Amino acid sequence: MAAELTAPELIAKHRPTLDQALEAIRTRAYWSPHPEHPKAYGENGSLDAAAGKAAFDALLGNRLDLADQPGIDDWVGDEVSPYGIELGVTYPHADLDVLLPAMRAGQRAWRDAGPELRAMVCLEILKRISDRTHQFAHAVMHTSGQAFMMAFQAGGPHAQDRGLEAVAYAYAEQIRTPQSTEWSKPQGKRDPLALAKTFTSVPRGIGLVIGCNTFPTWNGYPGLFASLATGNAVLVKPHPRAVLPLALTVRIARDVLAEAGFDANLVALAAERSGEGIAKTLALRPEIKIIDYTGSTAFGDWLEDNARQAQVYTEKAGVNTVVVHSTDDYKGMLSNLAFSLSLYSGQMCTTPQNLLIPRDGITTDQGPKSFDEVTADLARAVEGLLGDDARANALLGAIVNPDVKARLEAAAGLGEVALASREVANPEFPGAVVRTPVIVKLDGAKPDDEAAYMSECFGPVSFVVAVDSVTDAAELLRRTVREKGAMTVGAYTTDAGVEEAIQEVCLEESAQLSFNLTGGVYVNQTAAFSDFHGSGGNPAANAALTDGAFVANRFRVVEVRRQA
Repeated sequence: MAAELTAPELIAKHRPTLDQALEAIRTRAYWSPHPEHPKAYGENGSLDAAAGKAAFDALLGNRLDLADQPGIDDWVGDEVSPYGIELGVTYPHADLDVLLPAMRAGQRAWRDAGPELRAMVCLEILKRISDRTHQFAHAVMHTSGQAFMMAFQAGGPHAQDRGLEAVAYAYAEQIRTPQSTEWSKPQGKRDPLALAKTFTSVPRGIGLVIGCNTFPTWNGYPGLFASLATGNAVLVKPHPRAVLPLALTVRIARDVLAEAGFDANLVALAAERSGEGIAKTLALRPEIKIIDYTGSTAFGDWLEDNARQAQVYTEKAGVNTVVVHSTDDYKGMLSNLAFSLSLYSGQMCTTPQNLLIPRDGITTDQGPKSFDEVTADLARAVEGLLGDDARANALLGAIVNPDVKARLEAAAGLGEVALASREVANPEFPGAVVRTPVIVKLDGAKPDDEAAYMSECFGPVSFVVAVDSVTDAAELLRRTVREKGAMTVGAYTTDAGVEEAIQEVCLEESAQLSFNLTGGVYVNQTAAFSDFHGSGGNPAANAALTDGAFVANRFRVVEVRRQA
């Protein structure tokens, strides 16, 4: 079949974008080709708000076909939106013994295409996903429980940025070695030794992306596009409660691959029956050579320990900490923290959990504040932010699953409640479970309290922990990151010595750190092309999104030497 998308056309269309992405990861400056505002869509083939909603609605209650993906032996799917809607979408269930060999069949041509053309195909996939951002926003919203605007941005342009970032890193690492060279070694009076050498980037095999419930695209795209751009086929195994966004992604990828003259089976979907639990089975298949996983620490550790045939990249869980020592913008600090604790009901791997505050209080631009005053003022800031139900719904979204709700309800029994959680009604979606955060006071000197603040409590739960001094806070921070891991660390201080001490802890324990955030940037947000998500250097994750290490081991360089 002749390619409908030729290499020259793809290069002419997407090479400028790739060049800009390469420059962005070099400079770490702000850049994004994907608009964040919903009104930016509706021209040049992209769906506007109404068309995107209609495209989402058209999926409900129907089969999502995947262009003749081989090995289909059933149709599965029982997703229920956290907003109370049954999606009713069904997906092809695969016979792995048929699908996996079919995926390997197209790898030679994909390998031989080379880094540039592979990158261009990946960018065409991302462009088509971007054109359907409004449709993806509803799909992410109704599988993750994110509020619409967050689903639109985090599930759309921000996820697409992370995918493009991975492609840029993959391309840069692959072209680091030249494709060929003429090698000559002088031999004095004798003729030199001469060889012609070629160097080819070869894929490891099939990459497996194990999707998560909360951020199916944002966390799924880096691994998917890093593996695809480095020549590997990719099997996408979504979380059973969040299949739709990744199934749509697979469908678009398969269409683009086929139009570019490659085997559509280079990207495939592995949906599962209710309770089937195929992730372990897939992870141990000999054909699987790369695994990308976001989710619980227990399963991430299992993958690292047992999937020995694969290169495993995990983002697991940690206990994120904020040290509060002093501030010259007390109101801004409280506002920033309140938003960070509330966004998406705390269901982010970057949301702060422990706030370490000296029991003697802190210094501020409003005068000294006691431990109890800071805690009470933070509680009031969260109450004020979420006092209006419409605004609360827009920030909180919905509780993603019953386990989060259970942890939220149990947290009130762990200590003195500084801020109680309340139910919020959602008039548009009466079935949504919406809860405001709970803040619990704990004493860092009490052994009984340690079990609470030294364990991850994923969801809208935070602990204000009294410590004897900022030195004790720094040491508790060190122990927390070393033993439990952290995706983010925050600190507020006006003291240069304290700042240096906390920074040194984070450098030694490999934790990403933010100081004195009081404006519109929050500790639980990262920007593609500039910020690293995780470090890969503490127990919360063994990889960073995205750096050279995230892509470089997805391919190997094979050398062929010939006598010149």
